[in-house]
Amino acid sequence: MLRWPRKRSLVMGVCAAATLLVAVLRSTPQEPATPARLAEQGSGEGVLVTRAIDGDTITLATGELVRYIGVDTPETRRRVGGRWVEDPEPFGREAAEANRRWVDGKRVRLEYDVQRHDRYGRVLAYVYVEGEMINAKLLEEGFAQLLTIPPNVKYVERFQALARQARREGRGLWHGGG
Repeated sequence: MLRWPRKRSLVMGVCAAATLLVAVLRSTPQEPATPARLAEQGSGEGVLVTRAIDGDTITLATGELVRYIGVDTPETRRRVGGRWVEDPEPFGREAAEANRRWVDGKRVRLEYDVQRHDRYGRVLAYVYVEGEMINAKLLEEGFAQLLTIPPNVKYVERFQALARQARREGRGLWHGGG
């Protein structure tokens, strides 16, 4: 007679554990399978860039804003009284135009680092067009300065070398000794 209560307790325990497991799995937030996530996972098509906002930020066809990791280009506009006004910093227009030439209307592949979003909700990524990393190209051509924000430091040594070389060779921002 003691066998039935033990069996019942075991069955009840297994059921409770299974219920708890299902509840935990259902409550775990999962990132949506957006085109950006599919691009990161190696999708051959990537995701379409609808607009280069400036030298280091783009808008995807999904509506997501993507901020390039590791680089900072001069601004092309600023906020005044709640609205944006055109007020480019030196070399801001050139950096924005280069980014437009390289990515506007093209499909890109995104690579993420440790932190995937910034405090403004933008996606943080390394952006590739036809296998070429645009973040690195901006530094190499002198359109950007190095901007290292941990924990996203996967390519920091490569970026440091590219920034030093652009400065040494007087490219872009560094023309005239910058």
